[in-house]
Amino acid sequence: MPETSQAKRSILVIAPQPFFQNRGTPIAVRLLVEELARLGHDVHLLVFNEGEDVTLPGVSLHRIPAIWGIKNIPPSLSFKKIICDVFMFFKAISLLRRHNFTVIHAVEEAAFIAMVLKMLFGTPYIYDMDSSLARQIVEKFSFLQSLGPALRFCERFAVKESCGVVAVCRALEDIAQAYAPEKLIVRLEDISLLEDSVSSDEILRHSLQISGPIMLYVGNLEKYQGIDLLLQSFQLALAQGCLGNLVIIGGTPETLAAYKKYAEELQVANHTFFCGPRPVELLGHYLAQADILLSPRIQGNNTPMKLYSYLDSGKAVLATDLPTHTQVLTNDFACLVEPEKQSMAAGMAKLLDNPELCLRLGAEGQRVARENYSLAAFRAKLSDFYSRIFSALLQPPVH
Repeated sequence: MPETSQAKRSILVIAPQPFFQNRGTPIAVRLLVEELARLGHDVHLLVFNEGEDVTLPGVSLHRIPAIWGIKNIPPSLSFKKIICDVFMFFKAISLLRRHNFTVIHAVEEAAFIAMVLKMLFGTPYIYDMDSSLARQIVEKFSFLQSLGPALRFCERFAVKESCGVVAVCRALEDIAQAYAPEKLIVRLEDISLLEDSVSSDEILRHSLQISGPIMLYVGNLEKYQGIDLLLQSFQLALAQGCLGNLVIIGGTPETLAAYKKYAEELQVANHTFFCGPRPVELLGHYLAQADILLSPRIQGNNTPMKLYSYLDSGKAVLATDLPTHTQVLTNDFACLVEPEKQSMAAGMAKLLDNPELCLRLGAEGQRVARENYSLAAFRAKLSDFYSRIFSALLQPPVH
């Protein structure tokens, strides 16, 4: 039974992602649709063809058709993703012809699909900003720097045409408010994904034959995550007498092969262990085995989802001193370093040499996570936002 008195509405969530995969945005989308269904709404989720089939009570799952030659779609913007977005647009048209949706919840670039659908069908849309697409494009494709103003204009237009914005962090909330100060905006941060009851027989120290401290990174291995910086910093730390080990969970066969080769070139392969993906349900099991948790991200302004689980684990966090992290982290409960190898290597040494500091940072970080980034807080914000959206949509237009 729904746990709210909200009237039942029909919602189309358009998420231009492989689904399901154990990484940031698909995990966030899964949480979103599960909570919307829990509120009692009729939820339809449109995603790419690629991904694992999962059970989503109360959610109707729709996929675009398989596209010849398109597979292993990366997380960030790519030619493959753009092709899939075109197919997603036409699939969405088909769904709108068959269903009377109250609102479209459009994730990332799907906002531009929803903007056209609004023109065609009159269906309002919510812009779910997991990142600034204008900034993401310019950062990934430096030759498009001159298009920055035009890209920001398009992003502003998508915000203005929406009936509301969901921003995943403070930086994106600020961008949306600057674009449209009058817009209904909610900051809906990600939450910890740790599950205390789930465990595994895999003990990293045994399976990898490791002795000494473990510095653990969990996540995809795209360039913006700073894995090059991480390996270069670890090389310098080892040269300076660091006794730690670097363990990396995540990645695709292509990125794993590339970074294994790079680790060999840097001569850090003997102390660097690439484990590949692990189920998200076991995240807590692996974080508990680490001494230090790493987030070396070098680009973007959205907060990495893993950061909330890192904090909730009670382990010390080492992260780059950039807005992507500092809108959540402070030096009171994390070790923040400049995004360059000397600073990160020094941060590794500082934490490895000071177990008491690690315990203090970990305990304070866990307190912050449990007070501010809980499932209860997420549910309350989402329920209130949708209540306000539906109330606004029921108001007669002002002439």
